[in-house]
Amino acid sequence: MENLIIYYSRKGNNYWNGSVKNLSKGNTEIVAEYIKDAVGGDLFEIETVVPYSEDYFVCTEQAKKELQDGTRPNIKKYPNSIAEYDYIFVGYPNWWGTMPMAMFTLLEKYDFSNKIIIPFCTNEGSGLGNSERDLKKICKNAIIAAGLSVRGTQVINSKEKIYFWAKKSIENNKLRK
Repeated sequence: MENLIIYYSRKGNNYWNGSVKNLSKGNTEIVAEYIKDAVGGDLFEIETVVPYSEDYFVCTEQAKKELQDGTRPNIKKYPNSIAEYDYIFVGYPNWWGTMPMAMFTLLEKYDFSNKIIIPFCTNEGSGLGNSERDLKKICKNAIIAAGLSVRGTQVINSKEKIYFWAKKSIENNKLRK
């Protein structure tokens, strides 16, 4: 059984404990790497053709407008295929209560029938929001497993928690396959 870890992550200016901090690596990317270390698999980072503003507050307004307009931003590349993967971890920051719209761009391209989708989300207190519901709408005929929410400021200290969750997610869903 193969694992695919698809994620969108924001480097640079990020919300951090009530202020903005410059991150050399995005929180969601770090979680994705922890998952790969824990259960193995292939990493796939989603990158938009037109980058979001480096200014955190401008970026959040761009993200809000995309959500309101139902925009599907173009992304640089797609996985060649998802056929070989049984478990697909899907990671993203919570933007306005759900995934960044670039996640929708990628996910709407594939048939996830008989796949197990395992969501993970970074945020500063908003949890998974509506993202699990949105995944069920997009990834029809897939099994959406229980997701993991990690506070961005706690990612570095959450390695063991993430390892345990990733392993348990696969173990708990083996019978569902």
